Amino acid sequence: MASRSVKNTLSDQAQELRRIVDIHRRELRQEDGMLRTIVILSGKGGVGKTNLSLNLAIALKMDGHKVTLLDADLGMANIDLLCGIVPQYTFLNIVRGDKTIEDVLVNTEQGIMVLPGGAGVRELADIDDSQLSAFVNSLSDFEEKADFLVIDTGAGIHKGVMAFAGAADTTLIITTPEPTSIRDAYGVLKSFNDSYMSSSDIRIIVNMVNDENEGIEVAGRIQTAAKQFLGLSVSYLGHIVRDAKVEKSVRMRKPFLEVFPECPASKCVLNLCSKLLGKSGILPHSVVAPRGIKSFFLRLIRGVT
Repeated sequence: MASRSVKNTLSDQAQELRRIVDIHRRELRQEDGMLRTIVILSGKGGVGKTNLSLNLAIALKMDGHKVTLLDADLGMANIDLLCGIVPQYTFLNIVRGDKTIEDVLVNTEQGIMVLPGGAGVRELADIDDSQLSAFVNSLSDFEEKADFLVIDTGAGIHKGVMAFAGAADTTLIITTPEPTSIRDAYGVLKSFNDSYMSSSDIRIIVNMVNDENEGIEVAGRIQTAAKQFLGLSVSYLGHIVRDAKVEKSVRMRKPFLEVFPECPASKCVLNLCSKLLGKSGILPHSVVAPRGIKSFFLRLIRGVT
């Protein structure tokens, strides 16, 4: 009986938080900013998700945009290692109200800002109305600091990862030609289809391919299965070729786009960035316009409760 009472209490708390979040979201509809959120995820680890997140963020910066990279891989956060930085604080400090975003953001040599992860996302599900208001208000100045928020999530399809995907304006699913990776990428799409969280702009990137044709073939298999069995239309953004310079840059703790800008992998990432931006400077074919940082985090909180 006690266990059932605790479950009922937690359920009531979650419902109340969802109600409060929905109120805040309605209030924000007329004042959402132009910041666009891009979440990068994968069905399994070891497919190059974090490397892509970092180098894509740098590519966006090179194109003249202000970019912040959120390291939301709560289990294996390692953006700091690839950037060669040592953060003092994390996103958790912002949620708790200990520090401001300005205190937590870390400027990198590459010109992007990193927002270190931590367990803050888990705590978002437990904040009350006053804490939520304070947190949302703390995001007010962020719109001026970034045009893009790129989010590197953990691998897999657990609730926290899918909440990020459901909250973002654009979701990039990265896979490799390996059968297990393809299967797990399809599993991510199935999780979209099975839940109330569905992104309107979902795209596939195939990493570690031998050539362009292999990327097209792998993406085509995923697209066909998604359309036939899930009723989902998924776009293919492009590929990244297998490149020894990528592994070398990881050992150097430097982004490969910075240290090897002419290598094949760097050229692929620049091409991906170009496709994302389009000539007009916005993501083409996206049904949802940029909804801003406050709206993103309110959708995220709604997803984790």
